[in-house]
Amino acid sequence: MNPSRLDRWIGLGANIGVVLGLFLLIFQLNQNRSMMRAQTRNEIAMGGVSLLSMPSNNAQLAGVLQRADSGSQLTPEESVQYRRYLIATYRYYENAYYQYRHGLYDEAEYSAQKAAWRSYASRSAASVAIWCDVRPSFSPEFTREMDSLIPRKC
Repeated sequence: MNPSRLDRWIGLGANIGVVLGLFLLIFQLNQNRSMMRAQTRNEIAMGGVSLLSMPSNNAQLAGVLQRADSGSQLTPEESVQYRRYLIATYRYYENAYYQYRHGLYDEAEYSAQKAAWRSYASRSAASVAIWCDVRPSFSPEFTREMDSLIPRKC
């Protein structure tokens, strides 16, 4: 067999191998993206479940949340508890917003989240007051998003 012909066949085989390798890489990257989306969705869901289940597992906290959200006076200890709970809630919101901005959270799911945030902010003046107090500690992008949802401006 002619050496130049053999070199061409070897080169062609190598090029086909490279193209197949690129297709496999693209396929794997696509799978990784899908897995990241699913994992992100699960983490956000678990964060929400954790926050929502805290009052159901702690009657005292449930009472604090109910009284604060209805405008009742809280003791200093209860005020700290309410504030910390809300800061954790806002951090959860910020994470959902961050994941959405980076394409790891669907538009429909994020819109539903925002509607829930808006609904809570419109029912709880105490939560809005705490937001106004802690908002400088959040990212500017999230702060603008959250500010657009609250009924009164800080």
